[in-house]
Amino acid sequence: MIARELIISTIPPLRTTDRGSFALGQMEEFRVTHLPIVEDMTFLGIISDTDILTLGDPDEFIGSLKLSLTGAYVTEGQHIFEVMKAVDSMRLSVMPVLSDKNQYLGLITIPNLLKQTINLLGVHNPGGIIVLEINDKDYTLNEISHIVESNDAKILNLCVTSYPDSTKVDVTLKINRIDLSPVLQTFFRFNYTVKASWSNEDVYNEGLRDRFDALMNYLNI
Repeated sequence: MIARELIISTIPPLRTTDRGSFALGQMEEFRVTHLPIVEDMTFLGIISDTDILTLGDPDEFIGSLKLSLTGAYVTEGQHIFEVMKAVDSMRLSVMPVLSDKNQYLGLITIPNLLKQTINLLGVHNPGGIIVLEINDKDYTLNEISHIVESNDAKILNLCVTSYPDSTKVDVTLKINRIDLSPVLQTFFRFNYTVKASWSNEDVYNEGLRDRFDALMNYLNI
């Protein structure tokens, strides 16, 4: 999935002739703290609610502000993981998307980015979760796949998490079966450390939905 496919069309950009009070009203309506400024399809930069509040007069045109986030955007062909990295590093509530010709195409919101990431990771697919703790130098995808597939199961998704100042990584597997017992026994037999596992799909999904809904409510405050 790429940036162009993540664009939503419900939030219009601002123009330099918009006033600060109008921009704040738009941010409040759409529950964001940033909005792009665009003129004739040309992306000028991003303005934040904090920038607007520095205006001496809320009815002043936002075009009079010096923009500090002129390079805050992604291009239409960037992968969703690159978009996530950019959003995290820039601490933005929206991410503008530009075409290969540097024309403004639209923006990506954080809630939509999270939803699409969850779909990409196959979180809602039936199955179980296994977290392995492995020495970094011992991590072998082929062996892990072989263990899972030898038990008539398939890996739906795999994530590797590394930690600073540690030689170990966590390997999180989403497997297409709820009964994980045979897979777990095989991992134990091959001396893998199973850090955690979830096999009750209803309980797991209910908890996941609750956490996701709570996060969405938080982002919409």
